[in-house]
Formats: sequence, structure tokens, C-alpha cells
Amino acid sequence: MKINLPDKLYYSIGEVAKAFDVNTSLIRYWEQEFPIIKPKKNKKGNRYFTPEDISNLQMIYHLVKEKGYTLDGARVALTTNSKISETVTLIDRLEFVKAELLKLKDSLADKDSEAV
Repeated sequence: MKINLPDKLYYSIGEVAKAFDVNTSLIRYWEQEFPIIKPKKNKKGNRYFTPEDISNLQMIYHLVKEKGYTLDGARVALTTNSKISETVTLIDRLEFVKAELLKLKDSLADKDSEAV
């Protein structure tokens, strides 16, 4: 899953939820369930997520939403499998390459239809 977030030091919970296309309540729930998510909080209690938190959320999203793991299963996988972050990164790269190839295919198809 490719998330679209600008390069910043901190992200609000709204930005994170929008990037993952989930509700803010799910982000707060995952924060309770997974100790690796530790957003900073200001005096008002607003959560600010670091790029590391985003990376961890991306791994959780991959396991729970894309692979169908239960929360317990995802928690165990995160603690026992150190290669999950590499897998998620590789999947992101492959999705990017796929998107670029599809753009190239479409542009070639457009040129073929113009030539006819």
C-alpha cells in the first residue's frame, strides 16, 4: 500500500488516517493494541506521529488489512519476524514499478491508436 504523506517530522492523526484511508478511531485503537506505535502528545492530548510510527502503522496495515491477520497474529508476527518491514518496503517498490509499467503500456497504446 502506497501512502501519500509529505516529508515532515510529525503528522496529525487526521493526516495519518486519511493516508491509510481508515478512521481515526482505528489508528487510536491500534495505538492501544500495538506497543510499537508511540505518537508524541501535546498538552491538549493531540497525537503527532513520527515517520517511524508511520512505518510501523504501514506494517500493521499490511498484516491486518492486506494479509488478513488477527490483531494477536499481527502482534506475534511483528515481534518474531524481523523481515516484515523489508517485505512491506519491497511490496511498495513493486507496486510503484507496476504503476509505471501500466503508464508506459497506456502511452504506447495511445500512440498505436494515433498511428492507425
